[in-house]
Amino acid sequence: MRYLTSGESHGPQLTAIIEGLPAGMPLAAIDINSELARRQKGHGRGRRMQIEKDTVQITGGVRHGYTLGSPVALVVENNDWKHWTKIMGQEPLSPDEEDEIKRKISRPRPGHADLNGALKYGHRDMRNVLERSSARETTVRVAAGAVAKKLLEELGINIACHVIEIGGVKSSVREYKSLDQLKEITENSPVRCIDPEAEKQMMKAIDEAKEQGDSIGGIVEVIVEGMPPGVGSYVHYDRKLDAKLASGIMSINAFKGVEIGIGFEAASKPGSEVHDEIAWSEEQGYFRKTNRLGGLEGGMSTGMPIVVRGVMKPIPTLYKPLQSVDIETKEPFAASIERSDSCAVPAAAVVAESVVAWELAAAIVDQFYSDRFEALKENIEQQRVFAREF
Repeated sequence: MRYLTSGESHGPQLTAIIEGLPAGMPLAAIDINSELARRQKGHGRGRRMQIEKDTVQITGGVRHGYTLGSPVALVVENNDWKHWTKIMGQEPLSPDEEDEIKRKISRPRPGHADLNGALKYGHRDMRNVLERSSARETTVRVAAGAVAKKLLEELGINIACHVIEIGGVKSSVREYKSLDQLKEITENSPVRCIDPEAEKQMMKAIDEAKEQGDSIGGIVEVIVEGMPPGVGSYVHYDRKLDAKLASGIMSINAFKGVEIGIGFEAASKPGSEVHDEIAWSEEQGYFRKTNRLGGLEGGMSTGMPIVVRGVMKPIPTLYKPLQSVDIETKEPFAASIERSDSCAVPAAAVVAESVVAWELAAAIVDQFYSDRFEALKENIEQQRVFAREF
């Protein structure tokens, strides 16, 4: 299972084409729109979120609420396109129109794709780079992730996310009764944090960064329950499930680190405090007494909750811009300023949840017979029964 996205930040639309979904899976626009709305929430978001009210059109691969087995096409229109038709239009410009909109972006922003993308493709106007490298592209990645989440949900797999750190402010509450409770709390938190005291301090840190024309990053966590054991592979490096999850997290704009389970903390602990002892009961079958390895061993799921964290750096577009060099004059200048957020960590948690959902759904579809969704459900249940009775 795979997907491609297309579109620019201020272009007419964003598009995703999903290939490999089983036929007969329930899917409707509402399943996707609810996830798109979650991505747009969060304290610290910029004015773009007031302009764009993202909704999806399913333009292929679904009929009467069920997938057909053919590629699924998703389209999210950009409401701001009407203000950018000349600047971002697809047709060639006349000389008069070129003079009218002549404002090339020639000052790359430190920490962004601007300069490297210009060097790669030879663009003298770096708008050609920043329009595609913008995190706006994550809109349709969340749309694709929503489709994956629907597949997981139908298979009895539950997924949630929360923010555990913003700008150095850490959540001290890490326990919850259930993923449903975690979802309920975080959906009502402006920063998707389950610690009410940390929530206040995070919002304060975001406001202070905004006042100073700066930005701050943070850490998000994704938890998945209900994955059957044995998904992934120890045989081939490129089929290891933890490697795919790490790749997915690192593919999100501005993410610079990933860990699974206790992650980097394992470097300072002895093996007896890192590995999870195995137990067995008639009710559960095999299980781990702890979950320090985050539900993954040997590149495969263990049946325990999968726990993945990602580190998001501060957004590189600053209203108090850093120094750069104009690629036309080679003179030092302040970097270009584009409309941006002071903090997008709460939204990034939703994106991280989406990419984790996609990687898990793709691994399941690739491993089990999945032309027909009902057959896939039977295969997953058989795997669970086999694991209990083995």
